[in-house]
Formats: sequence, C-alpha cells, structure tokens
Amino acid sequence: MSPLAKHELQGVGHDVVWSGDWQEDPGDPAILQLAYEQRRVVITLDKDFGELAFLHQAPHCGIVRLVNFRARDQGPACLRVLAEHEEELTAGALITVEPGRLRIRQRPT
Repeated sequence: MSPLAKHELQGVGHDVVWSGDWQEDPGDPAILQLAYEQRRVVITLDKDFGELAFLHQAPHCGIVRLVNFRARDQGPACLRVLAEHEEELTAGALITVEPGRLRIRQRPT
C-alpha cells in the first residue's frame, strides 16, 4: 500500500500501521502475526500473505490484496472494500481487488 493510501485511510479515522514506517522489515510471517495479535486487516500488494493464510493456515483477521492500482487509486479502493466487505474481512476472507474486479475467498472451515 502506498503512503498516499495510508494517509487517506487515516484521514477518515482508520487506525493504520504502515510497515513503510518501520526501521526494518520483519518479514511477511511476522507482519501477519502482528496484525492478527492486534486484530488488524492486512492491506498489501503482495500475494505472499494469501499463501501464508490459506496454504499454511496462518491466523489472520482478513487480507485485502490490491492488484494493478496506481498509488493514487489505492486509498479509494481500500476505503470501498473496508466499507462494503467488513463482514467478510471479520470472518477472515482474502479479498483481491483489481480495477473493475473483486474476488472474495472465504477462510476454509
């Protein structure tokens, strides 16, 4: 997610932790674990989080993956998904968002 998207989300009251602000990258498994512990949705451009969550069954509180969005379009896309798909994210869905397309993958039971 771009810094512009981070600021857009914060601007409407979302509590955002952006890994770009950290001194060093702890790696995807640690980021997903921290988000789970803090009850946060992960918003990413990286498909590795979906693999961790669904192939390796890592616990999570929902994942939004943005694909092919320009930095300036990421914030509005995130806001729309968070507003319209809160229930699915709360249930642990992986939502892949592309311009003109949205796919929801439910957590396996």
